[in-house]
Amino acid sequence: MSLNIHPIIVHFPIAFLFVYSFVKILPLHKWLPNVAWLDIQKILVTVGVLGAFVASSTGEIASELVQVNHDLIEAHELFAGITTWLYVILLISEFLPWINLKFIEKLQQYKIYNLSLILEKFISNKTLGILLAFCALVAVVCTGMLGGVIVYGPTLDPLAPILLNILGINL
Repeated sequence: MSLNIHPIIVHFPIAFLFVYSFVKILPLHKWLPNVAWLDIQKILVTVGVLGAFVASSTGEIASELVQVNHDLIEAHELFAGITTWLYVILLISEFLPWINLKFIEKLQQYKIYNLSLILEKFISNKTLGILLAFCALVAVVCTGMLGGVIVYGPTLDPLAPILLNILGINL
């Protein structure tokens, strides 16, 4: 007998990543300048991404335990993957300046270091970060909505039928 722990595990990374997106998008550093927002962002996205990988592995097990529309499961997995990788990019953007300073610079491989600096400049762009955080937030909401449809059906969330219609999923 297998136990479906996915619904227990999945809520933690969702919460961390959801809050991370709001911290990244909103100008909290202007409203509350004495708070270490960059450190908070790093903690939120790190714990969230690690939890997302755990949730993904438990989701693989859960998909074998439930009998639901295959298209619905595939859409949920797709959005979960998109969500995870968008947040992985954001995680890299949070830590790349530190990695460049502590490790890449000390390798004395100037081509790698210069390439890494170009990547850092691109990926650490504030506007790009906000856009990625917004896209990741939309992806996590869609993933959660599809997960809710898997567990509770399409009638509990009033927006679920709209998303299902957009995705072309008929239940």
